Amino acid sequence: MNRIILMISILCFSCESKQVAINPGVSWELAQHRKQTISNIRYEIELDIPGDMNKPIHGSETIRFQLSKTDQDVVLDFRQPSNYIHNVMMQGEAIDYQAESEHIVIPAQHFKTGENEVTIQFRAGDMSLNRNEEFLYTLFVPDRAATAIPCFDQPNLKGKYTLTLHTPLDWNALANGPLIKEEKSKNSRTFYFGETKPVSTYILAFATGKFDIITQSRNGYEMTMFHRETDSSKVARNADAIFDLHGDALEWMENYTGIKYPFQKFDFALIPGFQYGGMEHPGAIFYKDASLFLESSATKSQYLSRAGLIAHETAHMWFGDLVTMNWFDDVWTKEVFAGFMGGKIVNPAFPEINHDLRFLSNYASAYGVDRSQGANQIRQPLENLNMAGTLYGSIIYAKAPVVMKHLELMVGEETFQKGMQTYLSTYAFENATWPDLIKILDDLSEEDLTSWSQVWVDEPDRPTIEMDIKIDKNGRILKFDLEQSDPKKKNRKWMQHFNLRLGYDEADNIHPVFMNKRRVTVHDVKGLPLPNYILPNGKGVGYGYFKMDDASRSYLLANLPQIKDPMVRGTAWLNIWDDMLYGHAIPSQVIELGLKALESENDILNIQRILGRINSAYWSYLTQEQRIGLAEKLEKSYQFHLDSAESISLKSTFFRSLRSITLTDSGYTWLKRVWAKEESISGLPLSERDYIALASELALRGKSDNQAILNTQLDRINNPDRKARFAFIMPALSNEENVRDEFFESIKKEENRAREPWVQSAVGYLNHPIRAVSAEKYILPSLELLEEIQRTGDIFFPARFISATLGGHQSENAVQIVNSFLDDRPDYSPQLRLKILQAAEGLYRSANILNQ
Repeated sequence: MNRIILMISILCFSCESKQVAINPGVSWELAQHRKQTISNIRYEIELDIPGDMNKPIHGSETIRFQLSKTDQDVVLDFRQPSNYIHNVMMQGEAIDYQAESEHIVIPAQHFKTGENEVTIQFRAGDMSLNRNEEFLYTLFVPDRAATAIPCFDQPNLKGKYTLTLHTPLDWNALANGPLIKEEKSKNSRTFYFGETKPVSTYILAFATGKFDIITQSRNGYEMTMFHRETDSSKVARNADAIFDLHGDALEWMENYTGIKYPFQKFDFALIPGFQYGGMEHPGAIFYKDASLFLESSATKSQYLSRAGLIAHETAHMWFGDLVTMNWFDDVWTKEVFAGFMGGKIVNPAFPEINHDLRFLSNYASAYGVDRSQGANQIRQPLENLNMAGTLYGSIIYAKAPVVMKHLELMVGEETFQKGMQTYLSTYAFENATWPDLIKILDDLSEEDLTSWSQVWVDEPDRPTIEMDIKIDKNGRILKFDLEQSDPKKKNRKWMQHFNLRLGYDEADNIHPVFMNKRRVTVHDVKGLPLPNYILPNGKGVGYGYFKMDDASRSYLLANLPQIKDPMVRGTAWLNIWDDMLYGHAIPSQVIELGLKALESENDILNIQRILGRINSAYWSYLTQEQRIGLAEKLEKSYQFHLDSAESISLKSTFFRSLRSITLTDSGYTWLKRVWAKEESISGLPLSERDYIALASELALRGKSDNQAILNTQLDRINNPDRKARFAFIMPALSNEENVRDEFFESIKKEENRAREPWVQSAVGYLNHPIRAVSAEKYILPSLELLEEIQRTGDIFFPARFISATLGGHQSENAVQIVNSFLDDRPDYSPQLRLKILQAAEGLYRSANILNQ
């Protein structure tokens, strides 16, 4: 017996001693091992940042941590060449190490159980430092901290950070931790930032450069805003509202969660050309400057989006920063909670907005993925963090909020809030998984949330829900069934609550439905006369492809604008668009319906969505000949609404749509006169950004004055950051095909893709529908470039790059290029294959519709 125990012990020790494989990225195996053996991490980082962006940044770093076992080498992550590592020391002495597969591997013999300390002198990698001539900023999500500094780059190894930055004398700086002191010498400035609370590497952040600073207080919190906007009137017009929105969001989150703001300070930077709307670094939130500094011509939607963005990033301080996902397969949890809470925060501040109607935009975005061949589940498997960026997309940001709304409806608002509070207090400054939360809510609720989650969270797709109506001899409903089917024929059932709406002349009948089976009978409607139309998702809550019957489709295509309730109109538009994409309505019908609807629609959200649907149908689902034939009618309609709109917001909405669809010579001439400031639009002031956008649209039309417009516009731009962006994209707008070709060749080089939002805009111009025929040659090399872009770009860039590439195309030849690329690569990255199929959804639908 003792011999058996001894053998088992030896075998177990042998298993534990087996060295984890060292591969690029952070594998789940490596992450699990480090989580089990490493804790209490503290980083002391010092960086010397020169003013010349072409000179290297050198750094020194001391990492202290507890080690529970010393049977394996310690593996740090550093995604730079070995010559970037100058020295690795312990106890003041240089030690041996191995630079291997994006890691620094230090032999186990140098360590002891308990506290250990490693000091590394290194050259910082530039990849995620976003260096510009006058500023830089970090962006380490999801696994990019290791591109700049040596670290344990995984979300469930939180650390405390102390940071010292040596910068040029005229630069400012902010970071996660509080500024303890700063010192100035003749040519430099040093910032000493105090130790942070425990945070994951992906939200470690700093920015430094020529930033202006504004400090204000709200609700007892002092906040500092860093920015580079040169238009002082724009800053003055927006600043107070920006601070107000942050203060309101902080107060709401504290009240909802029962937890005070958990970090030491609350600052934020508004950065030109920032890759996302915002990024939730605790104590140092980063925003795209244009998202917060709104123009005087901003639409109501832009004001609402700004408030929503600020609320979203503020909510992240609790959901994502205080409690962080254990692994990036649960990255969606931090995003859905921030988005869901952000909506709750914003709603009271905009009482004039129909927020249920606003929430409906999530459905349109999520449907775009779920109806595609590249549909993915909310909670996606992830073997290595180097593919974590591919998990982001509309399913996380749009479908997940819908699912969370369904969850709140199932358990009730009070239980949902209590579950959130328990979740946050239980896992504060630690990590948690989605099953951890489901267990909390399961304990508080009577519903079987585990089974519900399996279909909604762990599986892709959406149900198809059809009506089966039997009528008696008097034309009344004898039986009304709703049946759901699985598009993949896997026998799945999507359990959900929604409301069946029967539309009559006098009033609508609403009937709650709990779709907990494959086929459900709605007993309450028995004996009712046939309605004008039927909407199974009658209050816009149900999620799926709600297939319309012929009578409802015909009625809505003819009479939708006469429906009184704006939410019902919005829901009907959602269903009609689905219907068109599945070939049950034709694009010209939808455009005609949209023009008719604009004559009476008075809800700004519906107006914006109708314009979006018209413009999308116009560019994606009509031939060029059909567009030219419709252009004059469309331009006159938009011009009429522009002239008659009473608010700046509405005028701006119509003007932006008008400039994007104009094709006639008379329309072009008028737009050019507006751009040249020879004509103004009554009641609509135009900003520098507006004139840049207008010049870009004019140049796209390919007239003989193309280059003169571009050169003149470049000379007219005052802001240096906007000027640099326009100079970058100008070749993509050129009439000369060889100039566009040279530009495309240039972005194959990584260094020319450093400003990713600029590249995205330029690629969109290269592949605009007007130029689709000549741009087909860019499709294959763009697809071939995608793997490199995924390795070197930020999280949203691969999907945005390939969407910008494919979004302007509609030909069978383009379809064949995409299909051949995928068919020829059976071992291609599954995640990138899904991204391509999602981006190609519009192309596939368009080619199919145009060839019917």
